[in-house]
Amino acid sequence: MTTPLAPLVPSGAVLGDEVYTRLGEAILDGTLAPGARLRDHELAEWLGVSRTPVREALQRLERVGLVEVSPHRYTRVSIPNDKAQSDTLEFVAYLMGNAARMAVRDASDEQLHDALAELEAVIAASRADDYAALLRTSHVFFAKLTRATGNVAIIRFMREAELAIRRNISTWRPLIECPLGRTAAYEDFRDAMRERDGVRAEARLRELHGLS
Repeated sequence: MTTPLAPLVPSGAVLGDEVYTRLGEAILDGTLAPGARLRDHELAEWLGVSRTPVREALQRLERVGLVEVSPHRYTRVSIPNDKAQSDTLEFVAYLMGNAARMAVRDASDEQLHDALAELEAVIAASRADDYAALLRTSHVFFAKLTRATGNVAIIRFMREAELAIRRNISTWRPLIECPLGRTAAYEDFRDAMRERDGVRAEARLRELHGLS
């Protein structure tokens, strides 16, 4: 491990959730590097918590693929691989297409307006041909879109899997390389969302990710 973790300052949320998020973010930013051994007593000491929430967090991180466990041998940060990344991209594209269709059907006008405000940032990043900004703003938009569905199953799943998804799509690049054509596609997706045309919104989003 390159840098010890700073002590955790409780925010009032469930401690196990805070530890899970803290360790997951440390994996995403490289503080806990791929292949690094994870020792629950060491992590607990650094975070200033007991070993129980650390063990629970490591179990959850294993379930979403950020941690590997070999009983009686090691617990370590998993190493990203191409299949996990491509499978995650495909899964997220299908899921968000479904979410777009559900959101335009079920979201309140206020929820849809909030999501569309975030989508404008995605469109601006596409127009500027800024891949890093496009990835960052897309993540914010899709989080809003997920909540706008009002679907408890999707919301809970995305809350648990968010860290793994963010890691596995960190190398994503847009399928449509031309910023003019890509931006026009995003604008058509926005217009479909605004008009509450779920079929068109879903189809356009899937086209943007090569799933048509």
